[in-house]
Amino acid sequence: MTTPALSVLDLVPVRATSDGTVQTSAQALTSSLSLAQRADELGLRRYWFAEHHNMPAVASTSPPVLIAAAAARTRRIRVGSGGVMLPNHAPLIVAEQFAALEALAPGRIDLGLGRAPGSDPVITQLLRSSGAAGDVERFPQHVQDIALMLQPDGATVQFTSGGQYQVHSTPSATGAPQIWMLGSSDYSAQLAAAHGLPYVFANHFSGHGLERALDLYRSGFQPSETLAEPRTFLTANVVAADTAEEADDRALPQLRMMARLQQNKPLTALQTVEQAKTGLAADADPAEHSLIAAMRQRWFIGDGPSVASDLSAFAARHGVDEIMLSPVAGAYEAEPLDETPGRIRTLELLAR
Repeated sequence: MTTPALSVLDLVPVRATSDGTVQTSAQALTSSLSLAQRADELGLRRYWFAEHHNMPAVASTSPPVLIAAAAARTRRIRVGSGGVMLPNHAPLIVAEQFAALEALAPGRIDLGLGRAPGSDPVITQLLRSSGAAGDVERFPQHVQDIALMLQPDGATVQFTSGGQYQVHSTPSATGAPQIWMLGSSDYSAQLAAAHGLPYVFANHFSGHGLERALDLYRSGFQPSETLAEPRTFLTANVVAADTAEEADDRALPQLRMMARLQQNKPLTALQTVEQAKTGLAADADPAEHSLIAAMRQRWFIGDGPSVASDLSAFAARHGVDEIMLSPVAGAYEAEPLDETPGRIRTLELLAR
C-alpha cells in the first residue's frame, strides 16, 4: 500500500486539571502553535484550524488569526482553515483576510469553506446579527463571490441600472489561496462537484455517509479553470503512542467529550487522562459506554506502526492520497499546560 501524505486539523483543545485549574487560552494556543511547528519540521503537507464558537474545550474561534500566527512560525507547510463557516461572515471580509494571508505566506494558504454554523443557535444569531438573514441559502453564490474576489483581477459587481463596480480583496495580488469545500453531507459533495472545487469529507465528525459523499463528488465533478479532475482527502481522529495502552488512555478525554456532545450534555474543558479513566469507571452511564465503543471503531488508536498501517489501508480503500489527522491525544495530569506531548508524539510516530 502507498503511504498517504499526512496533514493536521487542529481544534486547539482546552483541558483542565483535577484541582479545577483550566488551561488558559494563551496556554492552549501556545501548545497548538508548537504542534504546527513540529508538523512543519516533520514534513507534513498542511495544517488547518477549525472554526468553533463558545465551546469550553475548543479555542479555535478565529482561523485567520491562527493561520497568520502559524504561518509566521513555519517555513514550508501549507496553513489554512478547516474551515471558515461562511454563513457567519461576509464574503468580502473572508476574501480580504485570506488575500492578506496569501500575501504574507505566498503559495502556502488554503481556504476551506463550510456551511455549518460551528456553534449553538444563540451564538449563531450573535455571529450573524449584522449579516443578511438568508446567508445560509446564499452559500453557493458566496463561495463563487469569494473565489472571484481572491483572483488578482478581482470581481465585477453589475448594477441593475447597467453600471459596474470593481471589487478587489487586496490592491495588487500575485496569487490566490487554494479554496476547498468542506462538509459531511450530500449537499457539500454535490456543490463541490458542480463548481469544480476540491472537496474534504469531515470524517472525523461522524463518518456516516462517507462512501456516498465521495461517489457523488467524483461522479458529478465538473472540471473548472482551477481543477481538471476530482481532488479529495479525508479527515480522521487519531491517537498514536509508543504503546497501544498509552494510546487507549490518551484517547479517553476526547472520547468522553464527544459522547457528552452527542448526548446534548453540558460541555466542559477536556479532562485529564486520569480524570477520564476514573470517571468512565465510576459514573458513566451505559449510553456513554456504548457511544465510546462505537467511536473507537471509527477512530485510529494504537501504537505507531499499527495506526500507520490502518491509515494507509483507509486511504487505499477510499482512493485518497492524503489523510488529515485530527490528533486528539489527551494529556496526563503532570504534563505542562502549555505543552501537548501526546499530540506531538502522534505526529512523530506517523511521519516516519
